[in-house]
Amino acid sequence: DKFYVGASANPRERLKKHNRKHKGFTGTARDWEMVYREAFTEKRLARRREMEIKSKKSRSYIEYLTAQPNE
Repeated sequence: DKFYVGASANPRERLKKHNRKHKGFTGTARDWEMVYREAFTEKRLARRREMEIKSKKSRSYIEYLTAQPNE
């Protein structure tokens, strides 16, 4: 019942890494799944959006995003 917000050039590969056992926030659970994604043409724009979502510190906002149709 946790959400992870992050930016990656290869989100599917990054998800595989999160699901491997390792130290850190994502390493304790190995059942992460991608529930929402936004595509950007520039890394800086993706990072800016990541920071925007994280700055809200709002589970309800992330739940709102995940309920929206996306790619």
